[in-house]
Amino acid sequence: MTRRTAATLLLLFALGFLPGCQRAHKKTIAVIPKATSHLFWQSVQAGAIAAGRDYDVDVLWNGPAQETEYSRQIQIVDSMIAKRVDGIAVAASDRTALNASLDRAAAAEIPVTIFDSGVDSSRYMTFVATNNYLAGQMAAQKMAELLGGKGKVAMLLHAPGSFSTMERERGFEDVLTKQFPRISVVARQYGMSDRAKSMGAAENMLTAHPDLNGMFASSEPSSVGASLALKGRGLSGKVRLVGFDASEGLVGDLKGGTIDALVVQDPFKIGYEAVRTLVDKLQGHTPPRQMDLNAIVVTTENADQPEIRSVLFPDIQKYLEGVAR
Repeated sequence: MTRRTAATLLLLFALGFLPGCQRAHKKTIAVIPKATSHLFWQSVQAGAIAAGRDYDVDVLWNGPAQETEYSRQIQIVDSMIAKRVDGIAVAASDRTALNASLDRAAAAEIPVTIFDSGVDSSRYMTFVATNNYLAGQMAAQKMAELLGGKGKVAMLLHAPGSFSTMERERGFEDVLTKQFPRISVVARQYGMSDRAKSMGAAENMLTAHPDLNGMFASSEPSSVGASLALKGRGLSGKVRLVGFDASEGLVGDLKGGTIDALVVQDPFKIGYEAVRTLVDKLQGHTPPRQMDLNAIVVTTENADQPEIRSVLFPDIQKYLEGVAR
């Protein structure tokens, strides 16, 4: 082989294989939601994909179909650890179920950002979420305003062990107990992150308490179920409803008068920031231990304001078109 031939082969090898090597070193961040079926999580996915595009990392999205599939979420987290992804962002379905998986990620030196819903473990890098306790307090303040500071309310809870919704529910009750003693919580039932079950739970509480004045629903499926129950019984505007999160249907019920207020998060921003914190870590920076994002109270009076509409109706199709969900 001549020296010129050897040099040519070496050049062809470099041109043919170097791009592949560069692609192999592109960082991969796994984003694991509580579930994939609700609009909230689709908005989180869009935000994560947007961050992946902005920071040139691959976003690997996978989660259980329903928020109560705790064992399935554990399997997904463990599979991402086995794949040796460069970072993991996970919204814990249960505050303790992922503790062993977080230990395994730490042992593998894979940084983890917890988003939306917290864990009891300390084996994570950053927690990115709405300040859910404050959001629950905001819901209580709005309910007290709607009821004139007195009355009977029911709470349509989300699911046991869900840290984010438990914080909302705790904030709601704390404000009523401390600031509005003439408002009493007379019923509490779980909707189990299911619209049909939430509707049934709401109907049970309405039957048991025909003199109910208000209802607080602490999540999107709970809010949908509560609204369906009120409409089905002709109680729109009679039993005041403060819900949580937003969808096209919930906003329609807000404008139609069944829902009096929605406490709304920015799921697109939650997904974006969760990925960004991991990118920062991979680039040698130290992200904050906790990142609190603010919620807003949406009513018919402010729902059409541009800054509110951008949160209610993010352009998620721009990011999700052609993406498997």
